[in-house]
Amino acid sequence: MSASHVKLYIPGPVEVSEKTYRAMCEPMMGHRSADFKALYAGIQPRLQKLFGTKRPVFLSTSSAWGVMEGSIRNLVRPEGKVLNTMCGAFSDKWFDISQRCGKQAVALQVEWGQPISPTRIEEKLAEGGFDALTFIHNETSTGVKNDLPEIAAVMKKFPEVMFIVDTVSSFSTEPIPMDDLGIDVLLTGSQKALALPPGLSLFAVSERALERAQSVEGRGYYFDFLEFAKNQATDMTPSTPTIALIHALRSKLEDIFEEGVEARHARHRANNSLVHDWVNTRGFEFFAPEGYRSLSLTCVKNNREVDVAAWIKRLRENHSLVIDGGYGKLKGKTFRISNMGDETGTTMREMLAALDSALES
Repeated sequence: MSASHVKLYIPGPVEVSEKTYRAMCEPMMGHRSADFKALYAGIQPRLQKLFGTKRPVFLSTSSAWGVMEGSIRNLVRPEGKVLNTMCGAFSDKWFDISQRCGKQAVALQVEWGQPISPTRIEEKLAEGGFDALTFIHNETSTGVKNDLPEIAAVMKKFPEVMFIVDTVSSFSTEPIPMDDLGIDVLLTGSQKALALPPGLSLFAVSERALERAQSVEGRGYYFDFLEFAKNQATDMTPSTPTIALIHALRSKLEDIFEEGVEARHARHRANNSLVHDWVNTRGFEFFAPEGYRSLSLTCVKNNREVDVAAWIKRLRENHSLVIDGGYGKLKGKTFRISNMGDETGTTMREMLAALDSALES
């Protein structure tokens, strides 16, 4: 890294290892070549294990928002409704996207910092007429981790409703068994817990979701699930992929499975606990309630009324690292500390010591 490198402890993008960067320097290949097909097919078994699915895992050259919008376009019919569960900036935005796609969007809103209620979901879906439900497992803006297993149990009572789940900031930090939970679209992005550069989204689609897509017009092309499935059958993508990032993904999968998936989960829990201990001993409070806190980042209430912007400036200038000063309407009222990706107990302790030093300055 260069001397001017400022290390990121924000909730994405996160730090990218030298090994990962080197993997991006592999010679270029044709995206319809046998070499690319071998690359794409070769990473499937490990991706499927991380996704907890027997379904193929698709790669899209886009941010996760592309697949989030694509899910709405593929799975919600003109006469159907989509229930958008909303508990923070990113889940709220999904409601806006649903409306912009011309769908009948229904908001199930809770206060930022609170989890989504399975009971409220069941009550709303019981009204009927819903084609899909959007759900963010780990709401990055607030640090709330919603109870995915409980909500998945509710969703199994409504098999006609497609269950679309964003795991952008939780994927690979804990088990998320897509098939067992009955998830119809499981999606994530490259730049958060996977610790890759931005620009790649990964997703898997259930068989019944593909069947639904066949009956929906106006899916477009770039995010058409049927196009992804057709091309995946021959180990290709519908359009030109970001080949360098796929090389990086292969490298990252090597890292994950060399460490061990369970060990990776345990490391994220341990690093998260270090941050929680720091919050508890420094007189701050958590924004998310007990039992619903993210394992990959921590959203902290600024109950001490610290000048967060000045604090972050000192961190950058004196320690060459940054945390996040709060997202959207929570800016300055909260701050967020990431522990996702390749961070270790050592790097987290160094970061927390820097937080103390800059806070006391």
